[in-house]
Amino acid sequence: MSEFKLHTDAEAPEENSELFEHFRIVSDKGQSLLRVDKFLQNRIENVSRNRIQQSAKAGNILVNGEVVKSNYKVKPLDVVTVVFSFPPREIEITPEAIPLEVVYEDTHLIVINKQHNLVVHPGHGNYDGTLLNALAHHFAQSGKKEVENNFGYLVHRIDKDTTGLMIIAKNELSQTVLARQFFEHSIDRRYQALAWGDLTADEGTIEGHIGRSLKDRKVMGVFPDGSHGKDAVTHYKVLRRYGYVSLVECRLETGRTHQIRAHFKHIGHPLFNDAWYGGDNIIKGTTFTKYRQFIENCFQLMPRHALHAKSLGFVHPITGQKMHFDSSLPTDMQALIDKWEKYLSNRPDAEGMD
Repeated sequence: MSEFKLHTDAEAPEENSELFEHFRIVSDKGQSLLRVDKFLQNRIENVSRNRIQQSAKAGNILVNGEVVKSNYKVKPLDVVTVVFSFPPREIEITPEAIPLEVVYEDTHLIVINKQHNLVVHPGHGNYDGTLLNALAHHFAQSGKKEVENNFGYLVHRIDKDTTGLMIIAKNELSQTVLARQFFEHSIDRRYQALAWGDLTADEGTIEGHIGRSLKDRKVMGVFPDGSHGKDAVTHYKVLRRYGYVSLVECRLETGRTHQIRAHFKHIGHPLFNDAWYGGDNIIKGTTFTKYRQFIENCFQLMPRHALHAKSLGFVHPITGQKMHFDSSLPTDMQALIDKWEKYLSNRPDAEGMD
């Protein structure tokens, strides 16, 4: 029986969800001297000693802002913070011969360029045919004995129909160290997306808490007043303007579920053909039949939201080496952009700009 951990709702959308937990505990005035690992085990429900030890080994336990070892003695009014990676839980992962594009692999981690229509892990309605099933097959075929389980440890996730770069750890220590990098926002993630409309500024920042929509739990809503959800920050830069749509680069400062999709919907520029966020309608453009047919052809060419996790930078969890990876746009998204390039070059300057 293989194991993995799914912390969120089984029906929850998954894009950019980061797999870590963060705790901050202030010890009581009357706290007697106590090892920090025992202190955390007493104060956090359902946490194992091994999980605490792994976090300590990764440098993820801090007291008053300083990294401590597991034998540190907690004193009165100490501020103890800890970042845990999510632990596995029992679920069967059957190896499946699903093709994977492996960008990089060593004894501690693997970086893959995920294709579209691939769910990251088993959940509601997707109990097989996932990335974890594919990894189990990959590790079995390649004889990667260093993997602590047969499918690796998730650090983050991207949505089923989002393509692009992902890191998967091969052991719990690597996962725990990477979890801290995600928590500290030191992971450099850049996406490319095609969004409806001609953005006013060449670059900017979108801020607003993201949480599950109060009207539809399948999608995420943006709450600028901070009344719901968690803080989220997306930086963007316009790479190319096509009048009715814009090619943008997005840099994530935080990693909330559906962050880019929800943020761009919030500012009135949903991603092209994003059915969950209203991008599968003709939002900008002319009323000409020829233009409507052009958009329908674009939707058929790329029948999913136009979003790709293009580059990924992080510090190797074991060697400390700075790692950076870049990927090409997937075939369907590149074909979509080429189609817009051709449309722009053929369109009379005075036609249809609104």
